[in-house]
Amino acid sequence: MKQPARRGRPPKVRGDDQDVRTALIRKGVELMTGQGFLATGLEPLLSSVGVPKGSFYHYFESKEAFGLAVIEAYGRYFMKRLNRYFEATDITPLARLDAFIESAITGMQKYAFERGCLVGNLGQEVNLLPASHQQALEQMLNDWQLRLTHLLQEAVEVGELAAESWKKPQREELSAFFWIGWEGAVLRARLQKSEMPLRIFSRQFCALLHSPD
Repeated sequence: MKQPARRGRPPKVRGDDQDVRTALIRKGVELMTGQGFLATGLEPLLSSVGVPKGSFYHYFESKEAFGLAVIEAYGRYFMKRLNRYFEATDITPLARLDAFIESAITGMQKYAFERGCLVGNLGQEVNLLPASHQQALEQMLNDWQLRLTHLLQEAVEVGELAAESWKKPQREELSAFFWIGWEGAVLRARLQKSEMPLRIFSRQFCALLHSPD
């Protein structure tokens, strides 16, 4: 039985459909961490990957579906990165958090502070984003908060944090506070083309950990 034709022109690049789709998502992450969703045009996206004009809908039903795929890919990448640092059991839990912060600063320096966090970038467009994007971004932040809460629990267990000061509700709120402040620091770092906002935030967060009162 003859299969129905797929929407959009067939690809003219090497590799199967999944390879090309993956390349488009990867490029989408690069563009959207620099300029957001609304400013990411389909024509430059396709040309940068070597996909002919008109082929976009061969891979994605809509730009909304493409954006959602990019957000989900970024979420997987970032959680893998968090785990790489947060699961480094050869150092203490708070030292792992410091290592993550240092790696993030190095990453921003590498791209001359032109690229930031996808969540922060899209958060500035939130009222113009599809509902599916808003929900995916909120879920991503919740996942990051939960992961940091687990790390802070480890810090309590090994005596780095005072158990009487940082009970579970406080640890959960502290995790939310970290990501709220971190996203703001990333935005300011891009604005200033400087690591200083990240340094200031990390120093003050560390001070808060050790003097909750």
